[in-house]
Amino acid sequence: MDDLIDQVLQANRALAAHGLVTLTWGNASGIDRSQGLVVIKASGVSYEEMTAADMVVVELDGTVVSGERRPSSDTPSHLALYRAFTEVGGVVHTHSTWATAWAQAERDIPLLGTTHADLSPHPIPITRPLSPEEVREGYEEATGAALVEAVRGRGALEVPCGLARGHAPFCWGGSVPAAVEAAVALEAVAQMAWLTVVLAPDAGPLADAVRVKHFERKHGPAAYYGQG
Repeated sequence: MDDLIDQVLQANRALAAHGLVTLTWGNASGIDRSQGLVVIKASGVSYEEMTAADMVVVELDGTVVSGERRPSSDTPSHLALYRAFTEVGGVVHTHSTWATAWAQAERDIPLLGTTHADLSPHPIPITRPLSPEEVREGYEEATGAALVEAVRGRGALEVPCGLARGHAPFCWGGSVPAAVEAAVALEAVAQMAWLTVVLAPDAGPLADAVRVKHFERKHGPAAYYGQG
């Protein structure tokens, strides 16, 4: 568990280093599937002063196992993703500017180029609106459920990000570092998509053959990108 705590600590620090968080707006978590335990940062903790003592360990139902502070207020959203997708090993939530702009515009991020296809072969989905009852009775858990609905059917590793409508992005991956990488990539993709739409409002989606090729060469069974 100490290793996972350190991974999650480093992931939270990385969000600040990559400019993806402002003040305390964001969080990263990781799961130990063998124990069914999730590590997440404490609520409202400064990234500059964060230490391992600011990590909180919770069960998949939200019960706090260890930690002196309250876990992030977004913990139920993270847990909903972990319960739904066993392939997910890490989750990141930010309020990064460009991705959040798409969430506030209540629009999917269209797949316009190969940079996006390297991240996902699909548009980055926007969640459905939450009902007043969902907001009132369990806002964070309903946010997680809506993210699950937006991704389910395509696979969490094919669509490693989602936009919580009117809120901000959530990203995930097979590991904690992979979730951070998805968040970094999403912010770049969101900025490129916005600029493309401004320059060419009628820009069409990337050609299917190129879209599939770029995703498969990096993530497919015969991937050949990089040195892995």
